[in-house]
Amino acid sequence: MKLAYWMYAGPAHIGTLRVATSFKNVHAIMHAPLGDDYFNVMRSMLERERDFTAATASIVDRHVLARGSQERVVDNILRKDKEEHPDLIILTPTCTSSILQEDLQNFVNRASRISDSDVIFADVDHYQVNEIQAADRTLEQVVQYYLDRCHRQEKWDQFLTDAPSVNIIGIFTLGFHNQHDCRELRRLLRDLDIEINQIIPEGGSVEDLQNLPKAWFNLIPYREVGLMTAVYLNKEYGMPYISIAPMGAVDMAEWIRQIQKNVNTLTLSSSNKRVDYEPYIDGQTRFVSQAAWFSRSIDCQNLTGKETVVFGDTTHAASITKILVREMGIRVSCAGTYCKHDAEWFKEQIQDFCDEILITDDHAEVGDMIAHIEPSAIFGTQMERHIGKRLDIPCGVISAPVHIQNFPLGYRPFLGYEGTNQIADLIYNSFALGMEDHLLDIFGGHDTKEIISKSLSTDIGLIWNPESRLELNKIPRFAREKVERNTEKFARQKGIETITVEVMYAAKEAFNT
Repeated sequence: MKLAYWMYAGPAHIGTLRVATSFKNVHAIMHAPLGDDYFNVMRSMLERERDFTAATASIVDRHVLARGSQERVVDNILRKDKEEHPDLIILTPTCTSSILQEDLQNFVNRASRISDSDVIFADVDHYQVNEIQAADRTLEQVVQYYLDRCHRQEKWDQFLTDAPSVNIIGIFTLGFHNQHDCRELRRLLRDLDIEINQIIPEGGSVEDLQNLPKAWFNLIPYREVGLMTAVYLNKEYGMPYISIAPMGAVDMAEWIRQIQKNVNTLTLSSSNKRVDYEPYIDGQTRFVSQAAWFSRSIDCQNLTGKETVVFGDTTHAASITKILVREMGIRVSCAGTYCKHDAEWFKEQIQDFCDEILITDDHAEVGDMIAHIEPSAIFGTQMERHIGKRLDIPCGVISAPVHIQNFPLGYRPFLGYEGTNQIADLIYNSFALGMEDHLLDIFGGHDTKEIISKSLSTDIGLIWNPESRLELNKIPRFAREKVERNTEKFARQKGIETITVEVMYAAKEAFNT
């Protein structure tokens, strides 16, 4: 558990709730105090859902602290079972309620004997894992629960589908452009004459999970959620999986070739014909995706050699880094991720594409790194966008954590061939280009031409004496921040530690000449 005013990944129970509410007819109950139940509002607002979020808080209050939670938790499970008739109810504590050390598994066992719905307890260590890891583990737990039950009831169907088919694992609520990516993957698979067996958890039914092994193989578009489930299905049922993110023209082609390899391997034991997707790759790369052509245009060549910083989850940060360097000729000075649990894979993927690698979940460390490098553009999360604003560096958002801006009404996939166009646009439009930069300078669009500090840490600053602070406060608010920034920049250049009124006027003269 970590005390912070900004976290790249939320607490574990948010990951469990995201998976639970992505399935159809599954209800989540969180054992939580007031204040931990913000998920419903967040999901309804960001996903623009018309229906109520299927999540209920079993509130921990003073009565629970005095008498224990058992009756309340069991009563809430049975009440939702009677009101909603869900196929599955998932009970999860939060970091706060976990402090009580109550035996919630015992509560689940008791409720299961009475409830018509299936009831499981989210098997997640809320002190050791974050939102992403919890989501990955919860999805695996749900899949394993229903497949194990299918085996016990001897309802197991061992036959694959007649035509090539796949499961798409890892599309779920509040994911970064997940809904758009899912549409693009559907289009691609339709073009390749591959059926979709199931998409989980988004829109999937837990009652249909027993049919997961009928697919020929599994697609994992994002490493963050779905990889544990794919590994489990591979181990227990021998199902191959593809974990390449089809992002960018190069990885897109490799993704399709991996599909071709799996289809042709399994075709040997069926009556289906072997496939050759190379003509499709060539046609899509040349005529559907404009990114390959754009990367050779004079517009993109103007970006050659510009420095950038990339930071995000492992999937998006690694893919964007490779696209910038390999496909657009742009230098990545530093690439990083906040997914510390997947650091080794990330380093292996991007070690040949950037000057420096940063693995951290501390936004202040990321900010200091950006301020030190002074890149031409940043590609990161919403936090890096805020850092960019403070440093007057443009930023393109390429990864969760999400904001309402990352749920556009238009079609904006990051995966597939249409995704290559969207990413190319995002990268190009994130830079302040030559003429634009010149015009902004002429008309005063930039406050400064240089970054005023090599660090964003709050412990690095200058001292304003009382008289200078009083003089600063006399300046109208709309101009005050600019004056303060210019004065501090002037003081740093001159090696002045204490700002006086005289320093303010000297800075004014320096910037007006």
